Amino acid sequence: MGQSAVTSKVSIGGSKPKSALLRRLVKNRALYLMILPGLFFFLIFKYIPMFGLVIAFQDYKPYLGVLNSPWVGLDNFRRLFEEPMFFRILSNTLILFGMNLVFYFPVPILLALMLNEVRRNGFKRVVQTLIYIPHFMSWVIIVSITFVMLSVDRGIVNEMLAAMGLAKVNFLLNADWFRPMYILQIIWREAGWGTIIYLAAMAAIDPQLYEAARMDGASRFRQMWHITLPSIRGVIVMLLILKIGDVLELGFEQVYLLLNSANREVAEIFDTYVYTAGLKQGQYSFSTAVGFFKSIVGLILVMAANWLAKKAGEEGIY
Repeated sequence: MGQSAVTSKVSIGGSKPKSALLRRLVKNRALYLMILPGLFFFLIFKYIPMFGLVIAFQDYKPYLGVLNSPWVGLDNFRRLFEEPMFFRILSNTLILFGMNLVFYFPVPILLALMLNEVRRNGFKRVVQTLIYIPHFMSWVIIVSITFVMLSVDRGIVNEMLAAMGLAKVNFLLNADWFRPMYILQIIWREAGWGTIIYLAAMAAIDPQLYEAARMDGASRFRQMWHITLPSIRGVIVMLLILKIGDVLELGFEQVYLLLNSANREVAEIFDTYVYTAGLKQGQYSFSTAVGFFKSIVGLILVMAANWLAKKAGEEGIY
């Protein structure tokens, strides 16, 4: 009798967490249903394809398949590091990333700070809409607009140079102008969209902080410097960590559309090299090894940046 009572109590006690979990699932079913598409996206397009990384350690033959292709160990990685153009591609990628970090990353923060200071909501919405629009244009359209504006024949920029008595410049075939074009395109396309997270973080700041600062005689700039920026510092650090993880992942489409024989020395990066080696030349194992190398470097940098952020007293991303 005593043993059965104890057993029944244990079973009842053990069922409580399950029933509580079930109640939470039922109560928040709408939220979980909204999460499902995102979960399926990452499962289908991010996690399942990871099985294909094994071909980085194989001499992959499409007619043999992944399971039957011969294993070569780390030969593809050795080949990558021994490639004559490896260090040139690495330096090009790091330089473009450094420019991205220095010139682009602060721009959304500055835009968000300026928009946050605008008191006329109608004007603020118009400005936000105008700076968001480029994000919804494909890189094909962005680069095409650049070509039209910078072309030697009838390009508006060169026409203005000619009107001022200056010599025309072939921006598109000049290697010195590739990097400025690259970073200016990113700023124009993505800066407005990047303000969304910062503006959301600013909206959560307690208005009483600003009222107290105004009572103490703080100017708008002082309020921004001592209240707004410290309040969004955690968001800035989090986005910076995530940005550092993309150190070798600059994007293929934009660079490929700007790439030509005249600027290849400064424009060739890992993404375009993977496309050339993998799809054009059919070197699937080698291109997978290059992609694997990029992912490992990004993971290490994210973990290191997150560790440094925690040491500095920030929350980090995990």
